[in-house]
Amino acid sequence: MVVSIVMGSSSDWPTMKKAKDILVKFGVEVRTEVVSAHRTPIKMVEYAQCAKDKGIDVIIAGAGGAAHLPGMIASMTHVPVIGVPIQSKSLSGLDSLYSIVQMPGGVPVATMAIGEAGATNAGLFAAKILSLSNPELYEKLSVYTKELEQKVEDMQDDLK
Repeated sequence: MVVSIVMGSSSDWPTMKKAKDILVKFGVEVRTEVVSAHRTPIKMVEYAQCAKDKGIDVIIAGAGGAAHLPGMIASMTHVPVIGVPIQSKSLSGLDSLYSIVQMPGGVPVATMAIGEAGATNAGLFAAKILSLSNPELYEKLSVYTKELEQKVEDMQDDLK
């Protein structure tokens, strides 16, 4: 089980680290790399076209601004791609969200929320994809869900 986390810039790392953290919690191997659709397009093409051969099962791609990285990668591989819009200063990440979510029919990118919540959910979604063929991971996700439920119950008890 290998998930690759790519981002357009190293400045995206504080957000994308949330995806890595959740995957590591579940024991999933994570590879990280900076791959820019605009500044290193040849590297991006090679990365996308060789992803399956390198043993990558799911790709999480974070991008800000024009946010072409997730869609461009998805157009060149059959490995599932999950897009994370990075929160930007100029438009608070809405530009990134629109760029990632508005893919043309035939080139799917699973798109998460803007920012850290989206990165966390991208890690969880990747784990869920992998859990379909890994019963141990599926069980870890079940335990995680029960822990979330318990946290809500504990919050309710605190209100009394």
